[in-house]
Amino acid sequence: MKVGLLWSFRNPPKWRRPWAAFYEEQIQQAVLSEELGYDNIWLTEHHFSEDGYSPSLMPIAGNLAGRTTTARIGTYLVLLPLHDARHVAEDAATVDILSNGRFDLGLGQGYVPNEFNNFEIDRTKRGSLLEEGVEVIRGMWTNESFSYHGEHYNMDDVRLQPRPVQNPPPIWIGARGTKAVRRTARLDCHFLGVSEPAGQQLYDEMLTDLGKNPVDYFATQLQWAYCAPTTDQAWEDCQEHLHHLLFWYQKWAAEASDNINKIQSDTEIDLPDPDKLRASLDQSIPGVPLIGTPEEVARGLDNFSNSMRMTHLVVGMHFPGLDPVKSRQSMTLFAKEVLPLLHKK
Repeated sequence: MKVGLLWSFRNPPKWRRPWAAFYEEQIQQAVLSEELGYDNIWLTEHHFSEDGYSPSLMPIAGNLAGRTTTARIGTYLVLLPLHDARHVAEDAATVDILSNGRFDLGLGQGYVPNEFNNFEIDRTKRGSLLEEGVEVIRGMWTNESFSYHGEHYNMDDVRLQPRPVQNPPPIWIGARGTKAVRRTARLDCHFLGVSEPAGQQLYDEMLTDLGKNPVDYFATQLQWAYCAPTTDQAWEDCQEHLHHLLFWYQKWAAEASDNINKIQSDTEIDLPDPDKLRASLDQSIPGVPLIGTPEEVARGLDNFSNSMRMTHLVVGMHFPGLDPVKSRQSMTLFAKEVLPLLHKK
């Protein structure tokens, strides 16, 4: 199994550091992850977030391409409907060149209404925007001359130069709902999962139905985790930062629910206080954040990885606002005591 770490470059007001210093520290830790033996560096995107959740992934990926030599650099994920797919194809090709063929392009359709509203993009079109965008990107990468005519893109005799090193770079799609998972298989893309065995099973079943062999496709799952020498220290280090992370994901999910006219307010988010998270999270459930000693985290990840097909694991360890000294300690401890076990899978 390939194992990578996720960076979101979130710098909340409560713990804010100067942006230039903060970005440099995060980049340094991503470079360190390669030295520690992690296989992948994954970057993730949102927009207009109060904590600065990284909105611009390609410049970060290009920077990392020049400061690493072996780790693969990937997006988990680019919110493709918020971008022009032609620009994404060009930018991704450039990063692939800068990294000498170490780039993975992960894409998703997005879900947060505020992002679509402020980019003036029809959120109801996000599925078709994603689907056409994938066809445009792959077509530009793999054809000397590419033409396409659809609902969202119309182009004639487009010639992408320079071309990517890989022919082509892997394209992944993050999906949760049945329709989105089926689309991922139909578009012949690898799968970015969010800790749901049912989604992975559906993706593999759809590949089989299409006459494809699931073992020919990558399957990645995301797991939040944090290591410290003792369980108490692990929770003390990260509980406030984990709370921030869970609060905002729950808030965005509430805003994206079908009942858009009844968006939950901040005070209506059903989440325990930071010091009560430990008692409220059942870490035996696949996908629930794993906080504890290396032995505890390793045991949880073993159960997690056995619950579904998985070729790659993405570990979210850099919680928003977490002291960089602590995140370095966690990723180093994890690399020493947990990573070797996962690489054997």
